Amino acid sequence: MIDSKDLFLSSYDYGLPPEFIAQVPVEPRHDARLMVLPKFNEDIDSAKNLKVWDLIKLLNPGDLLVINDTRVLKARLKVRLEARKRLAELLLLEPKGSGKWLCLAKPAKKMQIGDHLFLEALGHKPLVLKVVDKDQPTGGRIIQFPEHCVDSESIEGLLEEYGEIPLPPYIQRHEPSDAKRYQTTFATRPGAVAAPTAGLHLSQELLIALSQRGIKLAKVTLHVGLGTFRPLEVEDLSAIKLHTEWAEIKKDAVKAISECRSRGNRVIAIGTTTVRTLEASYLRGNGSLIPFVGMVDLVIKPGYKFGVVDGLLTNFHLPKSSLLLLVSAFIGRERLLAFYGKAIAIKYRFFSYGDAMLILPGAVLPRARV
Repeated sequence: MIDSKDLFLSSYDYGLPPEFIAQVPVEPRHDARLMVLPKFNEDIDSAKNLKVWDLIKLLNPGDLLVINDTRVLKARLKVRLEARKRLAELLLLEPKGSGKWLCLAKPAKKMQIGDHLFLEALGHKPLVLKVVDKDQPTGGRIIQFPEHCVDSESIEGLLEEYGEIPLPPYIQRHEPSDAKRYQTTFATRPGAVAAPTAGLHLSQELLIALSQRGIKLAKVTLHVGLGTFRPLEVEDLSAIKLHTEWAEIKKDAVKAISECRSRGNRVIAIGTTTVRTLEASYLRGNGSLIPFVGMVDLVIKPGYKFGVVDGLLTNFHLPKSSLLLLVSAFIGRERLLAFYGKAIAIKYRFFSYGDAMLILPGAVLPRARV
């Protein structure tokens, strides 16, 4: 039975001094700190403080890691306004057909229907875009790009020439290295506007070492949208609705998970986006994991029973975010916030470029399992 406080957004708040927000990533990737949670009935002081590289010792041969292979687009575009020649900004979100894209605009009030925007980059001729509509739910703008830019694959070339990696607003410094470092080493399918941050810790060296130990790997795709990391705004979480994100799980991933189950091994999700993809598939299959392609809007919060995922590698997340709700569903809200307090006390690094937490099956609440 869940605590009534679990249904209120204010219960997922915590204080974080700004100096604990990671501004630069750790090098090498696998050198980030790793808090390994103790069993669900053990004291929080039993948590271990290791490194991500230690996954080699913490996972068993035959265990399956499931990763999200989405690639972050250079979706932040600087444009020059037609009237005042001043600079403004677009953040590409999703296609709307025939080269039209929903974008967040800044400042939106300076971009009215019919306005022309000039996209410029050193070494490339200016590209003229047009504001064709407003989007009331997001406050964004529908922007006309060249008609062939109908999806992430077809627009990625343009974004590579004119765009920038859209780092989260809490990362103040921007370096050319972010174009590589704010991507996972296995990012292959373009479409995200934010990184699946737990996957940032998995270096090629670590993946090779895990494979040599007999730990298996499966891939799913969920194109991460801004809503994943955006703080929630509704206090009553009983009927909360979340943003939708495009996801795909293929037959080979379903097979790998089935084989893992048959071996008696564990399915460990790398990141909350992977959890959402797998659990959405399970629910669509009425209790059976199935391949699917489509939009995911699954809300996972305390009281949810996991049908696929046994454990989770995840980062330390923003207060009042849907990600805190999801991780709380695994181990309990109060326990999670206690571990966050412990992490702050021993100077863990938070958010996208920060450190990681490992929730193995023994740490998961029994009531959180199907």
